[in-house]
Amino acid sequence: MGRERIAASSRIKPPLLKPARPAALTISRPELLVDGSDQQFRRLVHNLFGFLARHSSVREGHGALIGLAGIEYTMLISIGHLSADGNVSVKDVADHLHLSGAFTTVITNKLLQKGLIEKAGHPVDKRRLCLSVTARGRDMLERLAPIQRQVNDVQFGCLTAKEFALLVDMIERLVKSSEQAMALQRYLSESSAKPNITKLDVPPRSARKRGAP
Repeated sequence: MGRERIAASSRIKPPLLKPARPAALTISRPELLVDGSDQQFRRLVHNLFGFLARHSSVREGHGALIGLAGIEYTMLISIGHLSADGNVSVKDVADHLHLSGAFTTVITNKLLQKGLIEKAGHPVDKRRLCLSVTARGRDMLERLAPIQRQVNDVQFGCLTAKEFALLVDMIERLVKSSEQAMALQRYLSESSAKPNITKLDVPPRSARKRGAP
């Protein structure tokens, strides 16, 4: 009896696996497809997510060392660096960090309340205010710098000088093209959300005239 069961089970054919349906391409530019596949593009995008999550964590860590949120630290050090080239306005900081002017104003006001930056009238345009880092703010950044250098050296130590220059240029271009992509996405989303008000059951006006008695 046992032998018959074993013999019968050996004759049972395994289920046939249906071939997986090929996934729709997520990009169509030929220079971004490899042998007609978007797998490398997906790999790039998903690795970018991984990098940005880790870099955000590093930024938050830098800020925490001096008692600031990540975005507060980023804005403070940006004001310091931009000041080396001249007067710095809220718009200058917003453009540099690709943020809105309203959001930049909120964060700079927090830094102002903490005594890390100060505002002064613009020497030419009286409607604008100039931002600068206070002595207290500079002291905090100087205390952070030794740790910051070690961490940044490790994070970006995999790049050669040539790769670094290429990456700087590529990221700037990707920021601009991403803004264009966001605008296109909003337009397509709004277009697809609009209801179709065409009444198919009503004949065209010219047809109604021809059929009139």
